[in-house]
Amino acid sequence: MCTYPKVKTVTPLDDGRLRVTFDNDVCKVYDCKPLLRKPVFAPLANRWLFRTVQVDPGGYGVSWNEDIDLAEAELWEHGVTLEVAQTVGVPV
Repeated sequence: MCTYPKVKTVTPLDDGRLRVTFDNDVCKVYDCKPLLRKPVFAPLANRWLFRTVQVDPGGYGVSWNEDIDLAEAELWEHGVTLEVAQTVGVPV
């Protein structure tokens, strides 16, 4: 079984992205826009709701409410490491 670093902080960015810092001090940018096609994530198109993201207790992921959340594994595996994002010109 794989273990993943826990989420330490999360910051909502413009255009539906999250900046996530893990407990190993790696920072990644996660693009939530593709998730908006799924009904459970569609409410995140509302900027106000998107900006309410919080770290789950214990750092096991992030959530917006009791129905919408993302696990640390998803954020870790599909996020782009901040240094890489800056190298390829992704504004963060």
